[in-house]
Amino acid sequence: MNKPPKVSPLDAHLGYWLRFVSNHVSHALSAKLQARNVTAAEWVMLRQLYDADGVAPSELADQMGMTRGAISKLADRLVAKSLITRRTNKSDRRCQELALAPAGRVLVPRLAALADQNEAEFFGDLEPAVRSLIENAMRTIVRRRGLRAVPVD
Repeated sequence: MNKPPKVSPLDAHLGYWLRFVSNHVSHALSAKLQARNVTAAEWVMLRQLYDADGVAPSELADQMGMTRGAISKLADRLVAKSLITRRTNKSDRRCQELALAPAGRVLVPRLAALADQNEAEFFGDLEPAVRSLIENAMRTIVRRRGLRAVPVD
């Protein structure tokens, strides 16, 4: 009689543990953001726009690793919430730019504080060397695999 093949348990995979932690970290941050009426994807877009004086939607799509359609939908929601604006590009009037509205500029530091708080809740008790090792390993995988899409959910 043939023995069934040995099947590794789920928790034998590093990916399982990464996803396990990631799901809880993401869920906790999403809950904090929802209290401010912002989704994780909206937070990422707002943060991307914070350091810019205006960004073409196509450039933002490239930066975030999202489709132009997805960026357009996110932008529509943030414009409706008066957190970003659409404006004509100063040098090429045929193009539009997305920029933070005054309310968005005020909100981003508050949301960043929530992200920092979430980070501290999950990783604050790690020894700095351990945290650095984990971060460097993740950055190496991102670089080696050429990963570009910014995590938004």
